Amino acid sequence: MPLPAPLLRSDPRASKRDFGSVLIIAGSPSMLGAAALSSLAALRSGAGLVTAAVGRSLNLTLQKKISSCVMTMPLPETKAGVFSGKALLELKKVWDRFDALAIGPGLGRAKAASTLARQVILQCPKPLVVDADALFALAGHTEILRRSKALRILTPHTGEMARLTGKSAAQIEDNRLTAARDFAVTHHCVLLLKGHRTVVASEQGRVFVNRTGNPGMATAGSGDVLTGMIAAFLAQGLGAPEAARWAAYLHGKAGDRAAAVKSRAGMIASDIIENMPYVLKNS
Repeated sequence: MPLPAPLLRSDPRASKRDFGSVLIIAGSPSMLGAAALSSLAALRSGAGLVTAAVGRSLNLTLQKKISSCVMTMPLPETKAGVFSGKALLELKKVWDRFDALAIGPGLGRAKAASTLARQVILQCPKPLVVDADALFALAGHTEILRRSKALRILTPHTGEMARLTGKSAAQIEDNRLTAARDFAVTHHCVLLLKGHRTVVASEQGRVFVNRTGNPGMATAGSGDVLTGMIAAFLAQGLGAPEAARWAAYLHGKAGDRAAAVKSRAGMIASDIIENMPYVLKNS
């Protein structure tokens, strides 16, 4: 399946700014790796510039953990080291500089971090990927999706989807297509329901079922990688449903190659990132 034109790098006069700028709002003291994985995945998926926003006290640690190609943005934090309410003021000053954002991986579930997530979902004027702890913050407040300033892509697994909808995990699994489509249409978002045969539903009710991937991808950090990929494709100019579909497909392909090389049992999330250049080259 040929890649969409924005991902082909066909213009010899292009600069890094032609391929979009991504901001990843992620990480907390015990889950800094999530910010690193999402940011690296965005870079390996073609974003021209990637910045990871983390709590101020975590900034130097992240710089050591992450690639030197990723920039960092230290933001105000609480005494516990998670984002504080003042972080929103700093983000408002800069988010117009980015083509796409993502929030949630490793964010933590402290009250201040959840409040920040909801305000970013509501107020950010750019395309936004909502994952992990930002989905936790959104549960019980899904009405803000209809009031938000730009299209949102939500990436829940079955348990997160159950919490968002108030249904049981069994009910979600028994009706994956319907659950994803109904939520996307009702809340004017793109819904990517992770799991076996990942489902992508648009706000118009169109549904795509992905058939790449394998059980080895059920490993810590795999979802963080997917989040970074979607943000990168948004930043490069793909529409929200298209970005989600291509990310699901290529994420699965990279996971399949990682499993072939490392085994399903032995692969880890960073193996998916390492195989992204191969699948981009051969798609």
